[in-house]
Amino acid sequence: MKLTARSEYALLALVFLARNESEGYISVDTIAQAQKIPPKFLEQLMLALKRAHFLRSTKGQHGGYQLAKKPDQITLAEVIRLFDGALAPTESVSENFYESTPIEKEKKLTRVFKDIRDYVSQKLEKTTIADVMK
Repeated sequence: MKLTARSEYALLALVFLARNESEGYISVDTIAQAQKIPPKFLEQLMLALKRAHFLRSTKGQHGGYQLAKKPDQITLAEVIRLFDGALAPTESVSENFYESTPIEKEKKLTRVFKDIRDYVSQKLEKTTIADVMK
């Protein structure tokens, strides 16, 4: 698993929104400036997060985004899967995005990658935005 800029920026935006929940709706420009994210790119990410029901939005002068779920209900695994797909190091050991790969020929090698998948998956499934916003 390798995080893309999409996942990294989405996580940064969610952490920022969680830390500033009491502010109500926050504009993309405010988030982009605070987290050093290109605004146009962030807008695309925010729309994807909204479609996935992590965010809600409102338009107008005081418009923007806010969390649609509590920070302790959003796992890092959910966000990473939304933008990057599998958490596994290779598709042949992925539980959610399985595809055959050449490495499957060697069962012991496959076992190592399954162990890595299990560790990464468990860690990211147990870690929420609330855990990393403190």
